[in-house]
Amino acid sequence: MMQRGFTLIEVLVALAIVAIALLAGLQATSALTRNAQRQSDILLAHLCAENELVKTRLSRQMPAIGDSSQTCEQAGRSLTVGVVVRPTPNPSFRRVDAQVLDGDNPILRLTTIVGRR
Repeated sequence: MMQRGFTLIEVLVALAIVAIALLAGLQATSALTRNAQRQSDILLAHLCAENELVKTRLSRQMPAIGDSSQTCEQAGRSLTVGVVVRPTPNPSFRRVDAQVLDGDNPILRLTTIVGRR
């Protein structure tokens, strides 16, 4: 009477295939988690940058040329918004850049042009 079953080699090959499939799934999950975190960072940075640009647009005066930096609190995180105001070829307008940083890491930059009122 012959016994039926799997050989050790067949079991090892099956385990290797399962391990490779699990590793691929883990990498995909990790990539999705990093992407979700990046999207969250960009959303919060966009809110901070847009707030600074709206403040500049709503001001009743032309922004002064120069650099400034503000702290922005969003969702329990503290981000830094650097605002850079530069002249344009037309003296009636100024270019305003708002760059959001998480520590030393830049996340997002928004730019607008502000004119005389």
